[in-house]
Amino acid sequence: MSASKLDPCKHRQVSEDPVRTNIGPGRRFLLAVIDGGGTVPPALGVAADLVRRGHQVRVLADPTIEVAALAAGCAFSRWQEAPHFDSRVEQTAMIAAVEGRNPYRLLRALRSFAGQGMTKRYADDVITTAQAFPVDAVLAEGAVPGIVIGALGTRLPTAALMPNIYLRPTVGFPLLGTGWRPGRGVMGRARDRLAPKAAQWLLARTLPRMNAVLTGYGQPPIRELFEVLDRCTRVLVMTSPSFDFAPARLPDNVRYVGPQLDDPVWAAEQTWRRPNSEPLILVATSSIFQHQTGLLQRIAQGLGNLPVRGLITTGLAVDPQQIQAPPNVEVVQAAPHRQVLAEASVVVTHAGHGTVLKALAAGLPLVCAPMGRDQKDNTVRVLRLGAGVRISKNATPHQIAAAVTEILENPHYASAASRFAAALASEAANTPSAADEAEDLPDGARPT
Repeated sequence: MSASKLDPCKHRQVSEDPVRTNIGPGRRFLLAVIDGGGTVPPALGVAADLVRRGHQVRVLADPTIEVAALAAGCAFSRWQEAPHFDSRVEQTAMIAAVEGRNPYRLLRALRSFAGQGMTKRYADDVITTAQAFPVDAVLAEGAVPGIVIGALGTRLPTAALMPNIYLRPTVGFPLLGTGWRPGRGVMGRARDRLAPKAAQWLLARTLPRMNAVLTGYGQPPIRELFEVLDRCTRVLVMTSPSFDFAPARLPDNVRYVGPQLDDPVWAAEQTWRRPNSEPLILVATSSIFQHQTGLLQRIAQGLGNLPVRGLITTGLAVDPQQIQAPPNVEVVQAAPHRQVLAEASVVVTHAGHGTVLKALAAGLPLVCAPMGRDQKDNTVRVLRLGAGVRISKNATPHQIAAAVTEILENPHYASAASRFAAALASEAANTPSAADEAEDLPDGARPT
């Protein structure tokens, strides 16, 4: 992980490998993202779509994303001064520290990873890369202020990407991470008014650092953190507006562009064959570390008590050998979910946004065991649709088996999922996609 300081008076000389450069007749995009696990496939899905349309895309990201970026037909540059993961082991150690219960270990990990000036280091890397490899527009990770500020600092048209539900704290709207439904009654509505204001007050502590970076690039200061999104040409929310609890009024530059449903490269390349005619249960939890081994083990035991076939995909952070599975359950690191979903009856998941939307798009009901992050939010949206049930992340094998049985024996869950799949298909046919919106970004003259 890099912790060195950037000399703003010098520009790094970055050699361009011609083998890694996509040559196309269209526009040139810079996609700047971090390796947040499930946030990566949607962003790379947009990049791959743009490449298929004849555009050039350079991905600026952690080295852990390089293989997937190249497979999508993109050129690749790694973060230099900004915090980044050089390996999955490094990423897992950081997540274990952040999501653990040891404050001292958390503080040490954050200091070693981010250090001082994290926002400026992300912004500087974006600007330096855009100077080394001239582009026409920037697609920026919307949840990382330094990336957005760097994109704005290029003076190029910028689209901020939100690869799941709408994350901006908005008065009258359930706060991200709470798993709340929109409030009802006096108390519920008061909660939805006050919670976003409280979140904005807490985040205001970061404003001096943000404004120091902004003014360093000749931009006016902001009054609240998410105001940088208002300066972007577009903010692309990569989910369905029918899935999300959308605020009644959104900023004029916000567009819902639907989910990206392609499998990540490391999963799409796998082969799969349905073993028999018994109901197939797909199990998919986080693609990166989330303390999920225990849950996967209990799911395997629960499926072992049912007349089904189970397929557990462990993701990149868990070795399949760690899961002791009964004879009717297969455990693999990855499988092509698009193919598996066409044959499955139920999906058991941690309720990450990508897995949930892929299952619903295939018309499949879900058993959701949210473990953190945005997963409670996704789960409550599944429950609102009537397309699944919720269990605890600490559920016993018996409780897991009961939840799967509930879904299999009550067809209204599958019917609700099928109705929503039809809604998703209609939206996809009638709403501009993320790649459409990227192509429609105005032509921007590169600053001198």
